[in-house]
Amino acid sequence: MRRVLFALLPLVVAPAAGLAAESPSASFTIAETGQGFANLDDAVQSVRMGTATILIAPGVYKQCTVQAGGNITFKAVQPGTAIFDGTACEGKAAFVLRGQSSVVDGIVFRNIRVSDGNGAGIRTEMGDLTVRNSMFLDSQEGILGGQPTGQKIVIERSTFAGLGQCDETVDCSHSIYLANKGSVTITRSRFERGTGGHYVKLRVPNVSITDNSFDDSQGRKTNYMIDLSEGGTGLIARNTFADGPNKENWTAFIVVAAEVRTYSSAGLRVVDNVATLAPNFGKSPAFVANVGRDQLTVGANKLAPGIRLYEQR
Repeated sequence: MRRVLFALLPLVVAPAAGLAAESPSASFTIAETGQGFANLDDAVQSVRMGTATILIAPGVYKQCTVQAGGNITFKAVQPGTAIFDGTACEGKAAFVLRGQSSVVDGIVFRNIRVSDGNGAGIRTEMGDLTVRNSMFLDSQEGILGGQPTGQKIVIERSTFAGLGQCDETVDCSHSIYLANKGSVTITRSRFERGTGGHYVKLRVPNVSITDNSFDDSQGRKTNYMIDLSEGGTGLIARNTFADGPNKENWTAFIVVAAEVRTYSSAGLRVVDNVATLAPNFGKSPAFVANVGRDQLTVGANKLAPGIRLYEQR
């Protein structure tokens, strides 16, 4: 019997329907079409007023972008490996967002500094924003901005470290500083190693700050953990707070309506939190300080000796 020999041929896999083959230099790929770009801003501008997910390959990028429209999801192919380092657009941020909506998922922002002291990983100027699984490191600001509408901002499972300043400019910068007439939700995130200002500063009517960790043990020249500058109501619950020894303002962990009373704080619930002090702290801060006149609901919180539950200022 004759043997039949079959030659081994290289396996060729065609791209999936509707997807173009990605160029090796295309670090930024439109998931819906497979179109690749070497520069993030080129990918963003290609979306125009449409909807797209931009997949970002691992790498350290000295790039920034301005989203002027559309609904865009910026997603790291592998969380924590897409790093935007040291470059800001418009003298503002690595990502300047003023589209219809934005999602930022799995991206690292670091070393963002600008002349006005507000160099941020993200500057949100328009549209709802969701940030998840991301890191904001060693910059003047983590996330900054807002718009005078019912904007909805959600921040979850993210880290903010080495942020804030009060020495470089007249006005301080903060880990998170947001203002709108809608809501801000911050959950399952970590704040640590602040370098000035507040960890969370909000000028919004509705807040939800839950299940976060605020560790100021290695902070320096920091102020409040949470500053609701113009009031606001909602829920602050199940967070852990560790005050550090090198604070600029140690008088309270959470302060309500410290500047003006724009929004009602009636019924703001502060419950089920844990707060501790650095060894030999030597001072007695208030856990909640209320500068407004609305009645808050400050329930059961586990406080270390030396922390006063409530102060009316």
